[in-house]
Amino acid sequence: MTAPTLRRKLEILADAAKYDASCASSGSVKRTSLDGNGVGSTDSGMGICHAYAPDGRCISLLKILLTNFCVYDCAYCINRVSSNVPRARFSVQEVVDLTLGFYKRNYIEGLFLSSGIIRGADYTMEALVRVARTLRLEHDFRGYIHLKLIPEASPELVAEAGLYADRVSINIELPREESLSSLAPEKDSRTIRKAMGGVRLAIESGAEPARKARPRRFAPAGQSTQLIVGADAASDAEILDRSAGLYGSYGLKRVYYSGFSPIPDGSSRLPPARPPLMREHRLYQADWLMRVYGFGRGEIALDGGMLDLDIDPKLAAALRDRGDFPVDVNRADRERLLRVPGLGVTGVDRLISVRRYKRLTLEDVKRACRSLAKVRPFIVADGWSPGALTDSAGLRGLLPKERPRQLELF
Repeated sequence: MTAPTLRRKLEILADAAKYDASCASSGSVKRTSLDGNGVGSTDSGMGICHAYAPDGRCISLLKILLTNFCVYDCAYCINRVSSNVPRARFSVQEVVDLTLGFYKRNYIEGLFLSSGIIRGADYTMEALVRVARTLRLEHDFRGYIHLKLIPEASPELVAEAGLYADRVSINIELPREESLSSLAPEKDSRTIRKAMGGVRLAIESGAEPARKARPRRFAPAGQSTQLIVGADAASDAEILDRSAGLYGSYGLKRVYYSGFSPIPDGSSRLPPARPPLMREHRLYQADWLMRVYGFGRGEIALDGGMLDLDIDPKLAAALRDRGDFPVDVNRADRERLLRVPGLGVTGVDRLISVRRYKRLTLEDVKRACRSLAKVRPFIVADGWSPGALTDSAGLRGLLPKERPRQLELF
């Protein structure tokens, strides 16, 4: 059989990597090569796999697998050992050359590298580490590197990976542990948790204040994970509970949500259709409320364990807890203002800044939000009170309708 060309390998292994959503590159340390030394940076660029940082920057990554050969037989994975898909494998040097070549052509600003499991966890992890080590030490590559860790790999290899990678991640995969046991029999949830705990300790140790023998910085952009949505019967409540536990236990930077995609020759234990893309979107919104807006898990409104697909979680929470409204924009603290539907972090900070010098009116609020109609029923401002509108039984029907158009990712 003719060996695949490098271009064909790239087609296969870039396509195989698309199912992993945990590839944003926010939070890393800044490195540049503007002084004429090294290659790459973590600060600019445009290109192949687009992710977005919290400040809105578009981040481009070469997102590939080292190989899509895999000895595991995870029922939900297109690359499982029993799957009939084209297979390919990069050499370490091919990944290094692709990364450097694409960077120098301004296609990318970093690398996201994962892999199927070949021969064993240590064999595969060692190859992933060699890619990062070669880029950093032999080519002085200063761009962003995200490595997917293999939880069964030796702690020594994981420790070395964290020295060269900006971010590392270990995927939980499924919200329910019993689902993981059933659909991915080679994976052990206890091993995954232990590995994630070890990564957290290494990150915290590397970030300690300077001492005489301070350890080297370990994965400065932290660790993340991914949950597949819709592959099992887990409700949104279960998924958010799992996420809240992961954030608290392992200090994760992000939990990513990836809607299940039916795969060829899939197991009868898997659903025949993928969940609505809006479900994934609502989970991200709820996650954002917990991470950025300070919402507790119990403040997220759920109907029968599921998020409302027609309205965003913040509005759903306000409609459920009407007794907390209206909020006086001239007196309320920042935490209370962040509970108001339609007001974001930037808008709230702007209102707090302006009200030091004047009484806030509806016109001031309008300049700080995208939809005044959504905000008005939930606030009191100078010259404005919603009266009975806040408690109106038909309030939901009076609010502007969301008309989202969710695009296909692939």
